[in-house]
Amino acid sequence: MTRSSYWARLKLLVQAELQHLTTINVSDRRWQMPFAAALASGLPLMVGAYFDHMDYGLISSLGGLVFLYLPETPMYHRMVSLMACAFAMIASYALGVMSHFFPPVMMLVLTFTAILVTMVCRYYNLGPPGSLFFIMAASIGANSPGEVMQIPLKVGLLTMGSLLACLIAFFYSVFMLRRVPPKPVTPLPPPTFDYVVFDSIVIGAFVGISLALAQALQLEQAYWVPVSCLAVIQGMSLRAVWNKQLQRVIGTCIGLLLSWALLSLPLDKWSISFVMIGLAFLIEVLIVRHYALAAIFITPMTILLVEATTLGHASPNALIQARFFDTVLGCLVGLVGGVCLHSPGFRAVVGRQIRRLVPSRLLKQGV
Repeated sequence: MTRSSYWARLKLLVQAELQHLTTINVSDRRWQMPFAAALASGLPLMVGAYFDHMDYGLISSLGGLVFLYLPETPMYHRMVSLMACAFAMIASYALGVMSHFFPPVMMLVLTFTAILVTMVCRYYNLGPPGSLFFIMAASIGANSPGEVMQIPLKVGLLTMGSLLACLIAFFYSVFMLRRVPPKPVTPLPPPTFDYVVFDSIVIGAFVGISLALAQALQLEQAYWVPVSCLAVIQGMSLRAVWNKQLQRVIGTCIGLLLSWALLSLPLDKWSISFVMIGLAFLIEVLIVRHYALAAIFITPMTILLVEATTLGHASPNALIQARFFDTVLGCLVGLVGGVCLHSPGFRAVVGRQIRRLVPSRLLKQGV
């Protein structure tokens, strides 16, 4: 290969990467959906601010994220689907909160939760964001300080947030279905072993590995490492995995600068609530158009969702550095997991061993 041809190939590669990074997708999402999603996660914060219990409001706000699983199907289907997702969110958070008091098994609990939730999401063909927010709830719950007797209170607060999201989704659906016809309920595709079982086990294993690495490195708040790992590894192809991790790192870097600016402001409980509502609205407007742009606002929203009650007690610089390291570590583990997930050799060798653990009756049924 001559020197000129080498530089020509490198130029084409850089141009291709820039095209992937700068492509803005077309979306028909109406503004009412981001607005309702922002209310679902923002109203609990305002209630918490009113009663001077922002810690309660933050937990309920996490439950409000279940609104994002609302499908665009007829009313009977979308409400049943959303309530099932609300139950999954509550169960995931409860498992995470309980595992906090048993650090040696925290990684095993998160791995089990990630495998089970991913299997169910893939079996029922649940669309984006897939298993992401269920694992996020479990991860945040596992890293939330507290006492054993507070478990019912925390789970109850998240349940109330999820129920509020379902109520908002109901009125939103009544409003929108009079203007936009619903999409038909498509029949579930036949489940396959590779898509439902193998992929879920590999994804769950690498989510657990990411948390184990975070614990081994003694990271103070390791919740963002497995979330970043899961967000990257869920790509449908190796190119999608690479694009996702690159956009997430770039978006997070810019988002950390925005986070630093926000944390430097004298925020109180009411300003935090309105900032969270604004961030949630921008995220849902941008997430379907460009992931890196959305990640800019995902980063400060996630930091405020977990750290809002401790603002002013620690240096913003230390918090920003920790979240950057968490993101890079999670993305690297997710990238390695994505390479394994889309490697024919890895799938052949490991898949053969996993098939031995699955009952033959299930294999005959298509799973």
